[in-house]
Amino acid sequence: MESGAQTGEKLIRILAFTLVISVMSATIFNIVLPQISAEFQLSFAQVSWVSSAFLLIYAIGTVIYGKLADTYKLKNLITFGLIFFAIGSMIGLAAQDYWMVLLGRILQAVGAAVIPATAGIIPIRYFPPESRGRALGISMTGLAIGSAIGPVVAALVVSVVHWRWLFCMPFFTLFALPYYRKYLDDEMGKTGKIDWIGGGLLAGTVALLLLAITYESWILAIGSLLLFVLFAARIRHAAVPFIKPDLFKNKSYSLGLVIAFLVTTIGYSLPFLSPQLLSQVNHLTPGLVGFAMVPAAVTSAILGRKAGKLADVKGNSFLFYSASALLFACFVFMSAFAGISPVFIALILILGNVGQTFIYIALSNAVSRTLPREQTGVGMGLMAMLNFIAGAVSANVYSKTVDHGSSSSWNPVNSYPEAFVYSNIYFIIAIVQVGILLLYYYQFGRTELKRKNMNAKNA
Repeated sequence: MESGAQTGEKLIRILAFTLVISVMSATIFNIVLPQISAEFQLSFAQVSWVSSAFLLIYAIGTVIYGKLADTYKLKNLITFGLIFFAIGSMIGLAAQDYWMVLLGRILQAVGAAVIPATAGIIPIRYFPPESRGRALGISMTGLAIGSAIGPVVAALVVSVVHWRWLFCMPFFTLFALPYYRKYLDDEMGKTGKIDWIGGGLLAGTVALLLLAITYESWILAIGSLLLFVLFAARIRHAAVPFIKPDLFKNKSYSLGLVIAFLVTTIGYSLPFLSPQLLSQVNHLTPGLVGFAMVPAAVTSAILGRKAGKLADVKGNSFLFYSASALLFACFVFMSAFAGISPVFIALILILGNVGQTFIYIALSNAVSRTLPREQTGVGMGLMAMLNFIAGAVSANVYSKTVDHGSSSSWNPVNSYPEAFVYSNIYFIIAIVQVGILLLYYYQFGRTELKRKNMNAKNA
């Protein structure tokens, strides 16, 4: 047991390092989207695919890797993923046309998708439920550190060399590969076939959905719906379905997925919209945009590990409610003061980033406890997939909304016409946050409260 605990501690730290690089690679291009748009003469909605395409493949790949991890050795999957991550980076680094940039990002995502799948599996396989919150906290610290230094690295790189050099970051994940090979065990799930037809139908559903949003096409939207119907029929009748329908009969797990999807949808406004606000309204250079976002991410990195311990001691619900209060405050302030001095925007973002880190820890911990061990790989992979789909969908919706603009503000406090569209978006997000809080209380909060009351009576 002691050896297993020591292995888990080493793995979770290696995982945190890998997550740092992964998150940097996923978000590092956000602050240079205006430059890419100008260089290739594209609209903001078109150039947003540099982020959206990565998130789309990341999403689908995550659940596929999670499914494969229930059958094959995790160490072999992560070896393949990290090597492919580096191959995509080499193509992007050599890109001279926009299609090559997208190809590089897509291939990066094919490999990088193994990382969030691994992040959902290691805390469950190597840590008991009573200490899993701390393990998830360490993972989230890696995410927060990646978010913190990503803008700084991007700012430094683009101030010295061309933005294409941002593709170099994934090469650092190769340093972690020997340690994964050493410490991950040879555990294999039950052998069986992978339903690639079902996986393909799911991938097509998501891809057409994002294309429908980007190009405002009802035909693509109908195509996405038809593929989803075929996917639903496939998993009900296939001998070995890509995702077992029984998984969704677990009410706690299913509602957990819905909450996670909504949380990511509103939370992605912080890393995606904030750089555009600071660039278009406050007229900051990419370098200064990066530095303006650093305080929030650094604070999240410092507090992330403590949040995991807090979840173990006080419970997931306490952490979720605290996070919701921070997020609501952030969105209200962003709606009211979008367009104000970048210094104040940087301070407001601290509330949102810390709240988002806390809420991910609480949700991951809560959802992981609803799954039996034999379904943890695909279950947590599906949750990660939906999170990334939410990010990709919201990126497209936000970018299209910004392109359309707004001539009035729904928040009477905001007095910056250039920022009205951002103010309106954050106004709606604040309302959605309240709905998420009520949904969480309905499914998880009441259950945890009843359990605490029972324990108190028994004591």
